[in-house]
Amino acid sequence: MIAYLEHFVHENDSDAMLQQEDEETASRLCQAMDLQGTIDYRSTGYAGKDFGGLHASTPFAVIRPSGSHDIASVIRFASQSPNLTVAARGNGHSINGQAMANRGLVLDMKESSDAGIDLIRYTDGYAVDVGGGALWEDVLRWCVSEFGYSPRSWTDYLGLTVGGTLSNAGVSGQTFRYGPQTSNVTELEVVTGNGDTVICSDTQNSELFFSVLGGLGQFGIITRARVLVQPAPDMVRWIRVVYSEFDEFTQDAESLITQSEGESFDYVEGFVFVNSDDPVNGWPSVLLNPDHAFDPTPMTRFDNPVLYCLEVALHYNKGNCSTTVDTRVEKLLGRLRFMEDTQFQVDLTYVDFLLRVKEAEKQAKANGIWDTPHPWLNLFVSKTSIMDFDRFVFKKILKDGIGGPMLVYPILRSKWDERASIVLPEGEIFYIVALLRFTNPYQKSPSVRDLVLQNQEIIQTCVRSGFDFKLYLPHYNTEDDWKQHFGDRWLWFVEMKSRYDPMAILAPGQKIFTRHDESC
Repeated sequence: MIAYLEHFVHENDSDAMLQQEDEETASRLCQAMDLQGTIDYRSTGYAGKDFGGLHASTPFAVIRPSGSHDIASVIRFASQSPNLTVAARGNGHSINGQAMANRGLVLDMKESSDAGIDLIRYTDGYAVDVGGGALWEDVLRWCVSEFGYSPRSWTDYLGLTVGGTLSNAGVSGQTFRYGPQTSNVTELEVVTGNGDTVICSDTQNSELFFSVLGGLGQFGIITRARVLVQPAPDMVRWIRVVYSEFDEFTQDAESLITQSEGESFDYVEGFVFVNSDDPVNGWPSVLLNPDHAFDPTPMTRFDNPVLYCLEVALHYNKGNCSTTVDTRVEKLLGRLRFMEDTQFQVDLTYVDFLLRVKEAEKQAKANGIWDTPHPWLNLFVSKTSIMDFDRFVFKKILKDGIGGPMLVYPILRSKWDERASIVLPEGEIFYIVALLRFTNPYQKSPSVRDLVLQNQEIIQTCVRSGFDFKLYLPHYNTEDDWKQHFGDRWLWFVEMKSRYDPMAILAPGQKIFTRHDESC
């Protein structure tokens, strides 16, 4: 079967020949791989694309595993070939083809049936066991409705798989308090590149545990995670305030994230917007409710090309007196130096707050821009470099906006477990900068190529200026670039690869290692 498959992969490149294959081929492959799930070698187009829309590939087949047994079987099957690779695909939200496997095998993890959720009690709290293919939005709804609990750390967009975000980091406005999602798991089930299914934690198979967390899929595929949870609040007061000066914005944001729990908000983010009436890039983007009255006069007093919005949220329960909530909010906001008459707020349920980007997704799909290319750029920038980043990037290169959010907010390094594979800038405080571009085919806007070139200009500006930064959700094409990215952790990263995926079968779309045949 392997000989047949290799012949098929490399020589059958025409659509006509592919059409001649029938269900018998899929059946033979299922039997050869000992699959309980299904395999599809015809309708594979979606697995050769991703949210970024910048890359495309043609996988040989898409496999919908029934569980970790199937995943291990697929990897062992690929290891018998000199060149087959395996990529785990969650919800396809990668930007640069990271979850693709050209002429390889793509595992559709979202279809995995191992996504049951169980509540686990510890002596000092609770956790939930969730499948690696579960979407975070489903984890949220299930945990809150069934248990009254919720994971502590989130991403902004929850239409992502558990295994996908844990293979990167998973950050949002709660990261300053609880750390990224990778710091909020106590145990994993992982299928390694050797085809072994391993239970790991910080005390059991700990090297695998920490290498997989933020490991970009290079060492194993996460099939189950034990995620820390806490009692879920009922409600959230969601607030935005505006600043004219970046130094005041950063000082207030840093003050909020360094306060002890109970002395700050429960969520802290921020973003940059254009000082104009542009409905996408300008003042209107600050509004939480478009039906609310809006007077832009306070913002027109300044000739700054961009302004800054601090976004915060406070959790509370329905039994809390509204006066008590108002008092807490007023006390916390009273310490801040935002512009007068630029406070916007709404109250909504906790679940609706966490699913806020889901509403934006619905609007983007209705407007036809969700499925267009998204040349996003995500960086971690040190506190020591963020002021110059504002001066050179926000105020110059991006002064006209990007057609989407320009997030910037501080995070505490001490909340990250540095035994994981993620690499960070130096210093206790660093900033995430997320340039979430949307291209609109119905409006005159820069081409995708121009936007990609602008991303490269930003990175080159950071390098030339000596900024202390790291790419988040990194994408490089050369080993030298990856070595520079990982720095003194590169040799450790290579060692973990040789231990857990020595044939470089996994995650070829990351372009870190090249598939090779160990038997040669």
